[in-house]
Amino acid sequence: MTSGPFDDDPAAPAFDTADDGVSDPFDTGDPDLDRLRATAQEQGEKADAVRSFWKELPFLIVVALVVAVIIKTFLIQAFFIPSASMHDTLLEGDRVMVNKLAYRFGEPHRGDVIVFDSPLVAHDQTESFLGRVVRNVGEALGLSTPESALIKRVIALGGETIEIKGNRIYIDGVAIDEPYLTRPVNMDAFGPLTIPQGYVFVMGDNRNQSEDGRVFGPIPDSDIIGRAFVRVWPPGRWGGL
Repeated sequence: MTSGPFDDDPAAPAFDTADDGVSDPFDTGDPDLDRLRATAQEQGEKADAVRSFWKELPFLIVVALVVAVIIKTFLIQAFFIPSASMHDTLLEGDRVMVNKLAYRFGEPHRGDVIVFDSPLVAHDQTESFLGRVVRNVGEALGLSTPESALIKRVIALGGETIEIKGNRIYIDGVAIDEPYLTRPVNMDAFGPLTIPQGYVFVMGDNRNQSEDGRVFGPIPDSDIIGRAFVRVWPPGRWGGL
């Protein structure tokens, strides 16, 4: 029988099919040299990762600041307490977190501690774009508090009548309990004053040293920035409000 073209040829070279793995082209056969090569390669990869991190760092910082400003603008903002008007609930230097959504889905309640636009400060309409950016970043990081913002406690709501007499506060003729007051108060007689609908009457807990509703009257709900709900600084004074 005549052999076909694909029949085994005894003279053809034999191929070893026992090992079908791919050999390392850089394998020197010397374990010490191979170890040095692997170490150098690993160090090179680490150096590349470090260089990549430093290249990306400015972008990451910008993204973090943008996220902080967005959170500050729409959700939660840190506020610094600059004065003694809320002693002993809040002291100078305390920082509180303010929920800006608190009154998007609800109404203020008596006893809430709120931050609001001060009726005593004219709002600056000429602030430059750069100044606005710097201010927003500082406020977002809790490093500063708007000079145009005040923090007080809600005492009377729209439709209620407030009166102060004998160092007590009366709402619709009934004296209210104020467990948050920790020091004796001396309040001049005030009212009676009926709060318009859509407004609240606020006062500082330090009644002897607070410019509040007794000075500037009721404030509109639309001027409320949010409700302060927790002290976050200093750590030893952490707690809810």
